[in-house]
Amino acid sequence: MDHIKRFVKKTPVLRDLARAAMRWSAARRAGSFNSADYWETRYREGRNSGAGSYSRLAMFKADTINRFVADHHVQSVIEFGCGDGAQLRLAQYPRYIGVDVSGTIIAATKADFVTDPSKKFLHVDDVRTEHCSDLSMSLDVIYHLVEDEVFEDYMRRLFDFGRRFVIIYSSNDERQSDSVHVRHRRFTNWIEANRSDFQQTGFVKNAFPESPTDIDNTSFADFYFFAKGPEASQP
Repeated sequence: MDHIKRFVKKTPVLRDLARAAMRWSAARRAGSFNSADYWETRYREGRNSGAGSYSRLAMFKADTINRFVADHHVQSVIEFGCGDGAQLRLAQYPRYIGVDVSGTIIAATKADFVTDPSKKFLHVDDVRTEHCSDLSMSLDVIYHLVEDEVFEDYMRRLFDFGRRFVIIYSSNDERQSDSVHVRHRRFTNWIEANRSDFQQTGFVKNAFPESPTDIDNTSFADFYFFAKGPEASQP
C-alpha cells in the first residue's frame, strides 16, 4: 500500500485528483459539499462526464432513447445534466436542448456543436418556460445530487419541462456509497408524492448491470419512463 501512495504522490495528475477527492470528502462530512461546485471544478480540470457516457454503456443508452424518440414521434428533447456531450453524439433527436450547472462545460459543448443548429446549450440559470419540450430527460444525474434542496429543485424542473414524457436513467434505492459525489435515492417515491400528473409507463433494465470487477463498463442505473396525462394511456 505504501508503494501505491508514493506512486500517487510522484504522479502530478493522480496527486491532484487524490487531493481533490480528499477536499470533497471533507466537505461532504462537514455538510458543506456543493454538487454544482464539484462538477464545475471537475470540468475545469479537463475531466469528462464519466464512464457511463462512453463505450458500450453509451451505446445501450443511445439505442434505448433513440428507439423511444422514434416510436413516440418526439420532436424536442431537453436534458438536465447534459455533461460533456459524448453521449449526445450518439443521439438522434430532431431538436435538443442541453442544460448543465457547469458554465465551463456549456461553453465547451456550444463550441463542439457550433455547426449543428438543431442543438442548443444552456446554463441551468438560463432555462425558461419556452424551453419546455416533448421529452425531458435525466441520464446518470439523480444519484449525483447529494444535497436535498438540490435534488428537490432538480426533480421539479425535470418534470415541469416535459410536456409529454420524462425519461430517467438512474439507480432507484437508498444504498450507501463511498463516493463523495454519489448519493443514491429512491426517486420514484418523490414522483409518487409530487407528480401525480405523470405515470410510470415503462422500465428497461440495464443490459450491463453493475459488476464491482468492471466498474467502467457496467452500471447500477436502469431506465424509467413516465408519461403525462393522455400519453400515459397510449401504447
